[in-house]
Amino acid sequence: MNRKVCILTSVHQAFDVRIFHKEVKTLSQAGYKVTLIAQHDKNEVIDGVRIIALPRPRNRFVRIFGLAWRVFWLALRERADIYHFHDPELICVGILLRIQRKRVLYDVHEDVPRQILSKHWIPLRLRKPVSEVAGLAEKVAAWALNGIVAATPAIAARFPVHKTVNVQNFPILGELVASKPVPYDRRFPDLAYVGGIADIRGVREMVQAMDLLPGDLNARLFMAGSFSSPALEQELRSLAGWSQVEFLGWQSRLQVADLLGRVRVGLVLFHPLPNHIYGQPNKLFEYMSAGIPVVASDFPLWREIVTGNGCGLVVNPLDPQAIADGILWLLKNHEEAEAMGWRGQQAVRERYNWDVEAKKLLAFYEEVLG
Repeated sequence: MNRKVCILTSVHQAFDVRIFHKEVKTLSQAGYKVTLIAQHDKNEVIDGVRIIALPRPRNRFVRIFGLAWRVFWLALRERADIYHFHDPELICVGILLRIQRKRVLYDVHEDVPRQILSKHWIPLRLRKPVSEVAGLAEKVAAWALNGIVAATPAIAARFPVHKTVNVQNFPILGELVASKPVPYDRRFPDLAYVGGIADIRGVREMVQAMDLLPGDLNARLFMAGSFSSPALEQELRSLAGWSQVEFLGWQSRLQVADLLGRVRVGLVLFHPLPNHIYGQPNKLFEYMSAGIPVVASDFPLWREIVTGNGCGLVVNPLDPQAIADGILWLLKNHEEAEAMGWRGQQAVRERYNWDVEAKKLLAFYEEVLG
């Protein structure tokens, strides 16, 4: 084939799961010659993929208004057959590449206009106008670019059908299945939360719920990820429930698989923000793929996935007592909890897996390349 693909991101790290482990590896294994321009320590070749390192910007302003131009010039030098970018702040780069008659795809991970409405760093009075500007920018992108790769059906519905493919962020089959999982009935009453540790992802309520569980249960919450701010870390550590939390920090994929192979329950309790209600969190499907039941936010779409597949419970994510009740039920009814985990794993094997999505991505590339 020898067709050249250039993947662009100024926001994500080089080994982002969706970008590198799923899309980049899929393209490389299909015979494309792939270059990834992303934040990284050095230029190098990993698994046949050439990584061009971007510096880590000092702040958000430098990233948005400085790094984007560097991405453009680096990308232009690659002379690729197709460019595929992953951040809304690179829409201007994508359009400049189109002016140079390049084929360009925009990978939309989030419902950006809705997401902006809950961005704490944007002054409240400016969020709505900024959201409207972002929506307009994406409409221009949809008109100017060759195609849109949307991460969820709700995102895909915002773009022209004839230019859009829905490539969902489902797990890679077997990736998060531990090599030596602990038999479910021998596991301690442990829980897991894996991902960004931010207040809008329900971490405060999780810690508060831990304090509401019976003391003789000896339940522990293993939290893997990075804090969104030092202030949040300090606040969580001051809560009574923190004594039942084991903070692991950032974990590799193998470490995450090992963790999920020894806990009984996975937590995904995002707050009811517009971008969350219609989103499909990757962690929900990763817990399912590892064969553990979930306690998840009670949003209509999430309820359809969780209760529809009988793989866990949905609760009010803003109510620590409701979260504690859901956790307690699963820990007390371990036979049904194990069956829920099995049903979730089966659903991933049959429907919610990357193999299905990879085929859609490759077919879309062939269509765009003609």
